[in-house]
Amino acid sequence: MWCKASKKKHKRWEGDAVLVARGRTATLKDMEGKDIGKGSGYKVSELATLSEGQTLMIGGKEVEVMGVISVEDFARGRCFQDVPVEKEEPRPAAPAAPARAFASKPFAPPNRAGHVPPKAEEEQICKPRHDPLAPGALVMPRPSPNHQWSNNKSGLPLVDVVVDPHLTTHLRPHQRDGVLFLYECVMGLRAVGCFGAILADEMGLGKTLQSVALTWTLLKQGPYGGKAMARRVLVVTPGSLVQNWGAEFNKWLGRERINVFTVDQDHRIEHFLASPLHSVLVISYEMLLRCLEQVQKVEFGLIICDEGHRLKNSAIKTSSALSSLSCHRRVILTGTPVQNDLQEFYAIIDFVNPGILGSSTAYRKVYEEPILRSRQPSSSKEESVLGDERAAELSRLTGTFILRRTQEIINRYLPPRLDWTLFCRPSPLQRESYGHLLCHRVFRSCIVDSAQTHTHLACITALKKLCNHPGLLYDTVKQKTQNESLENSIYEGLAELFSESYASAGLNVSDSGKLQVLADLLAAVRQISPSDRVVVVSNYTQTLDMLEKLCASMSYTFCRLDGQTPTNQRQRLVDSFNSPYSQNFLFLLSSKAGGVGLNLIGASHLVLYDIDWNPANDIQAMARVWRDGQRKTVHIYRLLTAGTIEERIFQRQVSKQGLSGTVVDLGKRAEHTSFSTSELRDLFSLVDSSCLTHDLLNCTCVMDGAVNAAEVEDEALAERPCQLGRRGERASAAQKSLSMSELMRWRHYSGDARSFSDPYLDLARAHITFAFQSTLSHEAQ
Repeated sequence: MWCKASKKKHKRWEGDAVLVARGRTATLKDMEGKDIGKGSGYKVSELATLSEGQTLMIGGKEVEVMGVISVEDFARGRCFQDVPVEKEEPRPAAPAAPARAFASKPFAPPNRAGHVPPKAEEEQICKPRHDPLAPGALVMPRPSPNHQWSNNKSGLPLVDVVVDPHLTTHLRPHQRDGVLFLYECVMGLRAVGCFGAILADEMGLGKTLQSVALTWTLLKQGPYGGKAMARRVLVVTPGSLVQNWGAEFNKWLGRERINVFTVDQDHRIEHFLASPLHSVLVISYEMLLRCLEQVQKVEFGLIICDEGHRLKNSAIKTSSALSSLSCHRRVILTGTPVQNDLQEFYAIIDFVNPGILGSSTAYRKVYEEPILRSRQPSSSKEESVLGDERAAELSRLTGTFILRRTQEIINRYLPPRLDWTLFCRPSPLQRESYGHLLCHRVFRSCIVDSAQTHTHLACITALKKLCNHPGLLYDTVKQKTQNESLENSIYEGLAELFSESYASAGLNVSDSGKLQVLADLLAAVRQISPSDRVVVVSNYTQTLDMLEKLCASMSYTFCRLDGQTPTNQRQRLVDSFNSPYSQNFLFLLSSKAGGVGLNLIGASHLVLYDIDWNPANDIQAMARVWRDGQRKTVHIYRLLTAGTIEERIFQRQVSKQGLSGTVVDLGKRAEHTSFSTSELRDLFSLVDSSCLTHDLLNCTCVMDGAVNAAEVEDEALAERPCQLGRRGERASAAQKSLSMSELMRWRHYSGDARSFSDPYLDLARAHITFAFQSTLSHEAQ
């Protein structure tokens, strides 16, 4: 205990603190981990023998020792906060059924002939809603004696909570575990006073279905007397997924079981408030802020936040609005849990379980600062050990209510997936334009002065457009010419490379190597499998405009989803395309607009037309068609223009360092990109090679697609630079950021190989210079 120095006989202690004694110095820390006093020059023996009841003066404060903290408790930070964890202590347990014994026999009406007296309420509801002994029944765990003592004040009988068999038949093993985990968390069975959970499964593992099962269970059942734990449930989601959530509830439960109210332009929140029939409210984050006052009037038993990483900043209005709701059962669903930034991590943890990590200041002092210090190259051994211990304790505290499973779990239920990375030969016009740009003084000055971030980003954008099609550059040149801003820009002199009739000639497929490969590939799919459909993904709406022209010229039916597509039409587009009766052959998708929740299993082919700096974006885009419900073998094609900036970006994706040193943080936008001079020199180059990436591997294969496992193993033992890395991960390689060693385990095909072992590519090989191929299937695992 501590107080300000005083000569009074009876001290007025101001608070608890932790005294850290090292050698001849002592530091006093308050219960938030802040230093509130320091002293030095003490005798070593004096500090070493401090015990209960002794006093000490430190920095103008008087301290009385109450006890000695163990080294482990200090290292793990447990002395700074008291986190209640469920313990089995002997407490008066809830009595078994019947719960209440009446002092005298309750009144019973006279039994007239033919009249059956009604059963007492306890007798009516003390049976489980579904049979817990039925084969395959999913029975929730019973509350502990502690939980019963604190949550069953009325002494109601214990009843087994059994998930509705209508849902159980659809749940896979990992989803059953997920429902169990969510139930334990929101019921407070894992930690006393904590009713929140974070379900951080990767995309495609069925977070929505698990949430539907939890919602339906809480709406209808409970462990005490069988009474429902929630009357109404709130689901908050991005605007584009509001209708999707309504459709998912109806899909799994049917309209006859549950009434779901989705807030949109035609269905306002006032209608929900006036309707006693609807038990689930689905609303977007934006609409929640507008209707917060009305939503606060409703008593919700459970809140589910989809794409919950949006709440990574506790200061934003959305987090404040959700925290203002009185409901303490909170679930966050996210496929990308925020763990890179420890403050963002604190924000989502504190939302689901407020106070579990103490105040923001205490968290920063006790956990964040020691962990960050331990990761610095200049950290001392003591700091490293302390940081590791605090990180372990943080993981222990939060691990009880965070569940994270990866894509590998569901791969066994999906059909095989063939991943192709295709290197396309640039057209003569592309090579000429590319060389012209690289020789431009703006590009050369970028390499000399690498600090001009805005300039080199403009140069990169120009090169990426050129890789997609020279016509995209031509459109920009025409616009700048009309605005008379071409002089001194990177586009200066480009117009001379295009013929006078270029604009009026329409889309010329032969001007782009990638577009030629795409056109051939689409024709091959149409010819070999007329019933198959294709998704084409691009990062740029300008490229999607060009692909629309390609569809028109080849008479392909298509639909398109990009940032301009109204949110209330997006799910309708997806459902229409996935229908077996759809007339659309192609689905043109902007990777930015299709960021979350899109399931395009109506297609079995996907073409990633251009590459992204962030490999996670490419992985997410490529998984759109390889989702639960897919029945056909999936073909994924990623297109790169050989020897250009696209191949350099791909190399950064597959190199051991990933994008570190090129992109500061994958979570940040391209505006924060920083490059060194050598990296810019690499990016701003054009190499005449069928596949520069394969050249860098120093691979000795004959490039016919054969895999020599023995040779790969021998080379791994020899520790060649390109063989550093993990083994036996071929099946999951495409789901993570690849390393060069994993790329060696893919099949390698030269453009001159006799066959690609893929009938579609064999018909579309004319402009392919090289190909890497990997197969993902449960057999491979």
